[in-house]
Amino acid sequence: MENAMTEENIVQDRVAEMKGIPKQDDLIAQLKESVMIVTFNKKDGAERVMTCTKCLDVIPKENHPTDGKAVKEGLVNVWDTTAQGWRSFYYDKVKAVVHGETNEPT
Repeated sequence: MENAMTEENIVQDRVAEMKGIPKQDDLIAQLKESVMIVTFNKKDGAERVMTCTKCLDVIPKENHPTDGKAVKEGLVNVWDTTAQGWRSFYYDKVKAVVHGETNEPT
């Protein structure tokens, strides 16, 4: 089983590298530290560009997460800084990621 997980991780790392985006764990870590601009395809296929974060310094206190609800595999929950609300996207639909402050690719 461990061998299968290693192979799966290698595939995930390679896909992220080919797409030019951080691995899912790295993206989540970056979102916890700063505001990012994430481009992804929505379920209906439409492209969406969202300025978002998981950084509690940016999210209004009244909107901080209150529990550790389980999240579907591959789903990333974020605070949309433009819409001022919680949104989510599927990691495998991400096309591009840049830092929100500088627009530098990650």
